[in-house]
Amino acid sequence: MGSEFKLAPSILSADFSNLQSALDICEGGGADWIHVDVMDNQFVPNLTIGPPVVKSLRPRTNKFIDVHLMVLEPERLVEPFARAGADNITFHIEATDDPKKVIDLIRAAGKMVGVSIKPQTPLDSIFSIVDKVNLVLVMSVEPGFGGQDYLPGSTERIVELKRYLSNQCLDRVLIEVDGGIKLQNAEEVISAGGNILVAGSEVFGSDDPVATIREFYTRAEAVGIS
Repeated sequence: MGSEFKLAPSILSADFSNLQSALDICEGGGADWIHVDVMDNQFVPNLTIGPPVVKSLRPRTNKFIDVHLMVLEPERLVEPFARAGADNITFHIEATDDPKKVIDLIRAAGKMVGVSIKPQTPLDSIFSIVDKVNLVLVMSVEPGFGGQDYLPGSTERIVELKRYLSNQCLDRVLIEVDGGIKLQNAEEVISAGGNILVAGSEVFGSDDPVATIREFYTRAEAVGIS
């Protein structure tokens, strides 16, 4: 995948009555990934979408579909989302007692593997399995709702994680950041080590979503990552 910058607009903030428009916006702006937030109203206090939505998106885009499982017992949903067309499946370290089992299931499905971590969860909780994943998704808000503000201290966590990965010769592991991502803090997050930024309301709530996506890439270039 490389370490170049990627933007992953979150369709959680798009118009659900016209997801084709969201895909067109991502295409027009040149976004690399499409982020799909899956919530079960148990692990987080919200209920969103399931595999049928990903299945409907898959034939309509060649973009990389990035599925973020904010659900208990994520192993139950790996195969359905893999069959639906997900390219990456990310689970939460806090949502399972057997993360290696989940990783093995995702690998067996032929997909990229991500592990996500809540803001209050110590980073070292993922250190024992981080060499087995393709990316770490750092939550910079409490998961469950879109449109929240970027939490203070998130940048320091990204820096700490980046340092750990470098020290362990794991620079191949990408760092994705999700929560409160705006144009105004994009350069800060990218400079700290974020390879992939998830942006929802900043993109789909803007007056010109296509231009906003493009501006994220301009900000990445400004800090020397493209």
